[in-house]
Amino acid sequence: MTKGRRRHWVWPIAFFTLLAFITGCQKPQGGLSVVGSTSVQPFAEILVEEYMGHHGQEKIYIQGGGSSAGIQAVRTEAAQIGMSSRLLMPDEQDLIAVPIAYDAIAVIVHPRNPPNDLTKDQIKGIFSGRVTHWSEVGGRHHPITLVTREEGSGTREAFQHLLMGKTEISLRALVQDSNGAIRQVVADDPNAIGYISLGLVNDRVKAVKIDGVEASVENIKKLRYKIVRPFLFVFKANPQGMARNFLDYVLSPAGQKLLVQEGLVSTTAIPHL
Repeated sequence: MTKGRRRHWVWPIAFFTLLAFITGCQKPQGGLSVVGSTSVQPFAEILVEEYMGHHGQEKIYIQGGGSSAGIQAVRTEAAQIGMSSRLLMPDEQDLIAVPIAYDAIAVIVHPRNPPNDLTKDQIKGIFSGRVTHWSEVGGRHHPITLVTREEGSGTREAFQHLLMGKTEISLRALVQDSNGAIRQVVADDPNAIGYISLGLVNDRVKAVKIDGVEASVENIKKLRYKIVRPFLFVFKANPQGMARNFLDYVLSPAGQKLLVQEGLVSTTAIPHL
């Protein structure tokens, strides 16, 4: 099957998957619905747990589905807040996007995989499918297991924009529907490589340096590590009521401190991004 024909089938599947998600996303009665990016989701859950500890009478419901699904859920009023780990597209500019933190995308491998540092060109070669064995980039003579996110993922959109440019990700890559799933595959496969939110890197995987620069909060603040994207809350209109109260908490010193403790960068640390 040719590349063009394979893409012909990918988009209808992605469209109907998104449609099914939005159709099934019902706004809970009497509560605040927050839907979208699986990268933002675990941090939003931590924020909600802390917030509801002081506002027990309020109910906030968190649901994943991806950045595009979250944005569409807001547009159709199936949710009051959309979570996005990518910038809004030109046809989404009628919505309101508020950065709640900044995050780096880390390229991860198994801890036993020898490469600790890859260039951008090497990473592009790997994810495009041109580089197929680790020995080509200083590793062992084993085939590379390539892992990527699905179409519509904010993490994939950001990785494509910030690192791959116009070079497309290989269709041979294993597709996973969350950062956690990619982390699990890489943790279980010594020959795998993927990309996830820096805040979700743990000791089961290794974040490689890119062009000699470590993926770290300090390097993000110093603008040395460039693979950085905003985490956004998206609204259809200026937030009111419970949505306003929750956003105010997230942007407060207490909310920002909590996000920093979880490995993200405060909006006040690099406000010019």
